[in-house]
Amino acid sequence: MTRKIAILGATGSIGRSTLDLIEAAPDRFEIVALTAASNVEQLAEDAERTGARLAVVADEALLPQLRERLSGTNIHAAAGPAALAEAAAGEADLVMAAIVGCAGLAPVMAAVQAGKTVALANKEALVTAGALMLDAATRHGATLLPVDSEHNAIFQCLAGQDAHRVARLILTASGGPFRCSTAEEMANVTPAEAVAHPNWSMGAKISVDSATMMNKGLELIEAHYLFGLPGERINIVVHPQSIVHSLVEFADGSMLAQLGPSDMRVPIAHVLAWPERMATHVERLDLLAAARLDFEAPDELRFPALRLARQALDAARSAPIVLNAANEVAVAAFLAGAIHFPDIAATVERALDTMDEPAPNSIEEVIALDLQARGVADRMIAELAA
Repeated sequence: MTRKIAILGATGSIGRSTLDLIEAAPDRFEIVALTAASNVEQLAEDAERTGARLAVVADEALLPQLRERLSGTNIHAAAGPAALAEAAAGEADLVMAAIVGCAGLAPVMAAVQAGKTVALANKEALVTAGALMLDAATRHGATLLPVDSEHNAIFQCLAGQDAHRVARLILTASGGPFRCSTAEEMANVTPAEAVAHPNWSMGAKISVDSATMMNKGLELIEAHYLFGLPGERINIVVHPQSIVHSLVEFADGSMLAQLGPSDMRVPIAHVLAWPERMATHVERLDLLAAARLDFEAPDELRFPALRLARQALDAARSAPIVLNAANEVAVAAFLAGAIHFPDIAATVERALDTMDEPAPNSIEEVIALDLQARGVADRMIAELAA
């Protein structure tokens, strides 16, 4: 039987890779719903080509344009938060959650509450609402599958293993484009330099997160929720080749690692076909050509985002929400040329020092705290720009 798929964020990097894999295996998958933030033309083209039955644009003002574009087809056009939730909770067997940032939080929860298998490419869902998501998944029988290459690697290494015998998890990080740069050099980097990742092809926001190493901090928090280990048993090592995607150390001292090319289609294919595996047309890893694997400790002085993420995980309460929201605002400001590269982490740190609210009890409270933290970060950025 074919597996029915909904892709939330179909026009982004993860969405494009997911479509590429699905269209190469039409006998295994059926697209039932696609969503996009605002790219109506690409969304409509993808929906027509794949035979999707539902196409949703997040921006409600674009609904007339989407309806006109899909006129004469059998594809239902919809827009707005309720339609995103409908796409997530509808007839799909597996929901690829690839909406960037907290915008994807409510649709992911809708999929979880509908008992779906959810492929999590949106790390913010667990960073900001980890306890709520896990509780809902337990109550509604949902399955969460990690798509991030690091978490997917750990998930693969843990297959068939006794989780109680895990000594620690080791997340690998490429180090980004500024791994060897001094703090003085990083003070003047441009957005174009920050998004030029040496190994991975990613969107602008996550590329900047890789450059600051905030992405690894967010992954630390996500790993805590996914695998149930405390922060002190989750380590980060810099591995510039991006071949070893993460490792698990067990109580007996042995380690398992997952290796593969720097291509997100590999972990995406793993979750699409899970618990089976599917063939892909990605370029194979050539160990002889790679020749060497290097590992080094991250420098938390040059990359303070790692320290801030651990601080947020330890503090709990609203801290992970503040960390994520302030970072999103600061990254957007940097990409717009409003602040300098070091100001990203500085803004996040100030926001963490400013806000200390209780942990949320609902997704609505998460969203409210996220908006509050964004307001705090906006004011701080305005002060920097003044």
